[in-house]
Amino acid sequence: MLLGAGVLVAAGAVGVSVAFWPAGDAGSGTDLGATAASSDATPSSEAAGAASSAPSAGSRTPAPAPPSPSPARVYPLSKTPRTIPAVREHVPARGPGWRPASTARVVVTGGGLADEGELLAGELRMAYGGTAAPRAGDVQLTLAPGQAAKGPESYTLTVSNRRVTIAAPAEAGVFYGTRTLKQEVAAGGTASEGVVRDRPAKQRRGLSLDTARKHFPASWIEDRIRELGDLKFNELDLHFSDDQGFRIASDTHPEIVSRDHLTKAEVRRIVALAASRHITVVPEIDSPGHLGAVLAAHPELQLTNAQGTPVRGALDISKPGAAKIIDDLLGEYADLFPGASWHLGGDEYRALAVANPAVSYPQLAAAATARYGAGARVSDLATGWLNDRAATVRAHGRTAVRAWNDGFYLSSSVQPDKNIQVAYWTGKEIGARQPAGYLSAGRKVVNYNDEYLYYVLGQPNQFFYPTGERIYKQWTPRVLRGTTAVSSAYDNQILGGVFAVWCDLSNAQTQKQVAAGIRMPLRATVQKLWDPRVQPSLSWTDFKKLANRLG
Repeated sequence: MLLGAGVLVAAGAVGVSVAFWPAGDAGSGTDLGATAASSDATPSSEAAGAASSAPSAGSRTPAPAPPSPSPARVYPLSKTPRTIPAVREHVPARGPGWRPASTARVVVTGGGLADEGELLAGELRMAYGGTAAPRAGDVQLTLAPGQAAKGPESYTLTVSNRRVTIAAPAEAGVFYGTRTLKQEVAAGGTASEGVVRDRPAKQRRGLSLDTARKHFPASWIEDRIRELGDLKFNELDLHFSDDQGFRIASDTHPEIVSRDHLTKAEVRRIVALAASRHITVVPEIDSPGHLGAVLAAHPELQLTNAQGTPVRGALDISKPGAAKIIDDLLGEYADLFPGASWHLGGDEYRALAVANPAVSYPQLAAAATARYGAGARVSDLATGWLNDRAATVRAHGRTAVRAWNDGFYLSSSVQPDKNIQVAYWTGKEIGARQPAGYLSAGRKVVNYNDEYLYYVLGQPNQFFYPTGERIYKQWTPRVLRGTTAVSSAYDNQILGGVFAVWCDLSNAQTQKQVAAGIRMPLRATVQKLWDPRVQPSLSWTDFKKLANRLG
């Protein structure tokens, strides 16, 4: 019988023995200890012999009592692992759990998981055993096509019999399982006995980085990739072209590249590191606005108004040379950035930020009429531009193409390609429409809500540095504009969300300050993208403590 939390009383033929075990042992798992060897309760042959030669009843020496049985080890039921983001499901069990040991190994069932296996082994200071059969103390990584119904990023993490098995239908899921194990060991030293079944609520979980206005060296970006990978983000957007700079080397147009920039070798290294963490790097060459750095080298392509005044950052899309230079760049960088995703930009084209675009920019109005017929508007020409650029990147195999929501014009009779996703960030543009306007038309949307997810250096134009607490407590992927959520009926059309760093006042913070400033907002954002619960199980205070413990 059990007395209190850690006392076992065992009755023998003579007397009672009491055994204790450490009260602080909170291991978990299957009922390994609860069925401890009952053979320990059987007297040994030596004891039996002693009993048979016991003195007669008249002897004054009492017969020795048989040895007490060894108490069975009873483990408390395991607790759900504490990770960021939180795991979706944990089936508790009783057992010792699992701890990494230098004598144990990480093994895999196929060579395709070697990257994940070698990374985890290095992080936990274990040996990498390749495709060897697992043994006690090992971690085994395996592909399980039978779990495909849960999605390619789903995984199962099982701790039992002093071993860990991470199984998933695809390599990404296996990687996320290793992140959970790494965090759990970092938080408490022991992985809980039992089974974790986990998967993300949203398929796009990203950080967008404005490297055009502020140069970030490759090493800084690589550090963010490692951070994103451990948090189960899967996207890094690079906005590397704007009025203030063009930050990646170009072979087709070297004249547009800023002094401080990334070389192509550095970009390849960034892309390779991201791929090893199952992160897609999404390039953005914004057009037809935000092209000041390109136009500084090609002033002949700059938009001018009816009075001949140049318009900052705006390309004159009525000129044939405008499409050529942008398509040259899109084609060149398609070879540098693999993957299905591409961001076309399309926002804040100044020709459509005036009361009467046709009067202010007659050359654009004439080009619209020439292409689309009488009655065509400047917004039709801009929409055609967007569609043409989408066709350019699709010719290079890009199937997940997105553009900013203010690049979709209500006044346009020409419709944007139905497959262009909406990167929704604002409701402040001329002719702004509610998010439901895009969703009801069947469009897929990625959430960049500037109310919560915009970290703008220097805090201009009433932008304020977002806090992790506000995101954690108030924001969800359905809160696309302001603070109001759209109907849950649209949930499946919202692909995910992206936290964005914009460097409008580039010297307002150092690179180190940016990294520190976005640390908790990133953790809060991914928590809400991975776990569909509006209110997470941990309080904000406990969430912060966990983040500090995990590092």
